[in-house]
Amino acid sequence: MSEIFDDSTLTEIAHVICGDESPLIYRKGYEIAAFFQRAGWDDVPEYDGTPRHKWARELLRERQEDGVADAERAILRLANRIEYYNQQQVYQATLKRLNDILVLDGRRIGEEEGQPVLRRCETGFEDEARQLPRVQLKVSVSEVVSDPELAATVQLRLDEARTCYEHGAYTSAVIMLGSLLEGVLAHAAQVRAAGVSMPKPLPRMGLNDFVAFAYENRWIEHDAKLASQLVRHYRNLVHPLAEKRTGHSPNRDTVDMCWPVVNATLNDLAATAAAPPVAPHPPSPANGGRDRNSHGAASRPTPASVAGRRPKRSSAPGA
Repeated sequence: MSEIFDDSTLTEIAHVICGDESPLIYRKGYEIAAFFQRAGWDDVPEYDGTPRHKWARELLRERQEDGVADAERAILRLANRIEYYNQQQVYQATLKRLNDILVLDGRRIGEEEGQPVLRRCETGFEDEARQLPRVQLKVSVSEVVSDPELAATVQLRLDEARTCYEHGAYTSAVIMLGSLLEGVLAHAAQVRAAGVSMPKPLPRMGLNDFVAFAYENRWIEHDAKLASQLVRHYRNLVHPLAEKRTGHSPNRDTVDMCWPVVNATLNDLAATAAAPPVAPHPPSPANGGRDRNSHGAASRPTPASVAGRRPKRSSAPGA
């Protein structure tokens, strides 16, 4: 069944096809007809000299009334990179304009196997629909990562994760977030004074090891430790066979759940950056030392307690 679009949506789509606003591609009448043919339309009439926007809009309306998917085909052609050879900026501007229009009709452009697709989404303005509901990132990356070169790399991955999210590349976004999370935790393990020893040499540690190590040293809170398992699970989908075994591909909800975990972890790491190392405690005779982390927990510094003692900083923009 073909998608049905509101008349106002078709009106705005006709403007994009005509390219009436810079930097969109301006199409003359005969070029509009050629565009519809490239979109897979059958029996496209020759341009008859009618004002271009009116002609394109009426064709879109007629095809929708005929019950065919030609309006959808035209929209997806507008979102197809092949239409913008060597015009990356024009392509990005067109894609943003399309999503600004479509989100008011409860759709947006996604991508599957390198091809644009229409996805359902919450109706609203594009900026509202794209705002990530999350724990806010209250610190800058440089407050977490002391190495300036590594901090720049981490910030770049945050930016790339957002770009992936905005364009529907959810698997890539989650993989980027997991990579970022492992990187900052590995950095903390490498440069911070720790009271609890590493379970294995640094090069052999993985994300799960780094999370546990950070928690044992009270660099992150318990909620960040537990929730990080979700990020770890989806980060492992960098291996296609793992995704096949899981039988589930990340979607927008997946990223909306994973991103707050990354923000919470970064906030915790910044809050404990100046904390003294947690001193290991002697084993208790009652349990023979089987639970090495149960003693003196109340006296250990936590992200919340350290943040309460530190002077307040101005908040940095969220991730």
